[in-house]
Amino acid sequence: MEVTRLAPSPTGALHLGNARTFLINWLMARQAGWKIILRIEDLDGPRIKPHADQQAMQDLRWLGIDWDEGPIYQSKRTDRYAAAVKELLDQKLAYPCICTRREAALAASAPHAEDGAAVYPGTCRGKYNSIEAARSASGREPAIRLAMPQAPLEFTDQFCGQQRWNNSQQQLGDFVIAKSDGTAAYQLAVVVDDAEMGITQIVRGEDLLDSTPRQMIVYHALNMADRIPHYFHLPLVVGTDGRRLAKRHGDTRLSHYRESGISARRIRGLLARWSGVPCDSDISIEQLLKQFDLARLPHDRMIMSADDEAWLNNG
Repeated sequence: MEVTRLAPSPTGALHLGNARTFLINWLMARQAGWKIILRIEDLDGPRIKPHADQQAMQDLRWLGIDWDEGPIYQSKRTDRYAAAVKELLDQKLAYPCICTRREAALAASAPHAEDGAAVYPGTCRGKYNSIEAARSASGREPAIRLAMPQAPLEFTDQFCGQQRWNNSQQQLGDFVIAKSDGTAAYQLAVVVDDAEMGITQIVRGEDLLDSTPRQMIVYHALNMADRIPHYFHLPLVVGTDGRRLAKRHGDTRLSHYRESGISARRIRGLLARWSGVPCDSDISIEQLLKQFDLARLPHDRMIMSADDEAWLNNG
């Protein structure tokens, strides 16, 4: 059976942009008969908002989205991530790093990733034989980085097409798989989870496209290359300034619209238009399920305009 996952992070409320991605994921799954697992990605402790997990589930249900298994919380699975980190350290595929964020950024003065983030140049690679040695030499608790291979990596994204990443051109760099406080980093945790949960289809925003080669490297390092899923990276919803939808564009939270009296049918009508479904009115989840076709989904980013906001409020 094909399996996908909905993976909200309780660091904030669902807004129209990520709601569109979740809805498309759900539509694809229900049309094709995939199993849906709900996973709460709650490892980013300081940024976790109280009750945001419950709010996310309420928002999803209100929109018409359900799931077959879960919720499963990453915070309950830390032993699995620790075991994976130990395995990578034992194989010398990962190493302790005592660089602070500022030091890492300064060391990467020239090369930068596609998203503008500094690419770590491997300052601590091969420097310490163990976590204890790194701690003793620096007086700091080290983070753990995965040593990236130099060979180029290619894969076919099911929506964006052929992708090629070449680490020798400093597109990726050695990345953190466990933070200095021992918390597993996103790139490691999602691979461990997706592999164990049998995830075969991942549908997410294009802002995570450059996470895919990193995660594929983790699959290979953990001898799980046969479990690498198919990826679909969808264009984002942005504001009129071209930036990803956020607070600066106004309150686009689903809970805000619900509390304002706007119906889920109305929200779905807008999301349907943004998803290539001809729609100029409210729409039921059953109608949307019949009409959605991934082949009609625009490849360009969708711009939320003042007219869209007015259309929602005039329903």
